[in-house]
Amino acid sequence: MKKQILVVDAYNMIGNWPELNRLKQSERLDEARDLLLHKLSNYHKQIDSRLIVVFDAMYVPGLSKSYIKYGLEIIWTAEGQTADSYIEAMIGELQTKLTQVTVATSDQAEQWTIFSQGALRIPAWELYKDINESKKEVAQQAKQYQTEALVRRSPWNAKQLDNLAKLRDDLSGK
Repeated sequence: MKKQILVVDAYNMIGNWPELNRLKQSERLDEARDLLLHKLSNYHKQIDSRLIVVFDAMYVPGLSKSYIKYGLEIIWTAEGQTADSYIEAMIGELQTKLTQVTVATSDQAEQWTIFSQGALRIPAWELYKDINESKKEVAQQAKQYQTEALVRRSPWNAKQLDNLAKLRDDLSGK
């Protein structure tokens, strides 16, 4: 089985995910970036993949930088370099016989380059749905585990619990 790598074109997500786009439109881009990283970090905990987030810093003076935050690999491109061009070059290095790269983007031009290098693509909206569905699944599992744990920790067996329920019903006049 190939090692999975998910590369996220950050500003594509911010522009396409409703709550992130609202923050961006109200000039709260820093909050949108933080919320994106938070959502991706939670998602990363549920998938067995390396997750790389690329921010376009084309118009920001200075050098490219990369660091780990929330368990994610965060990359800011160099001045004059788009996230698209950075991702396209990175895929050339990452996509091998032993790895499968998937890029989350909604940029049409980038999609063709990705496919030509053997990588897969997930649209911004699909990743958004995946993240929200996985969040629901985790919440449901947590609720189920909590319920099972309460039952298992109960000092009462099933017969005793039935007797207590009957007693409660008798006392309440049912």
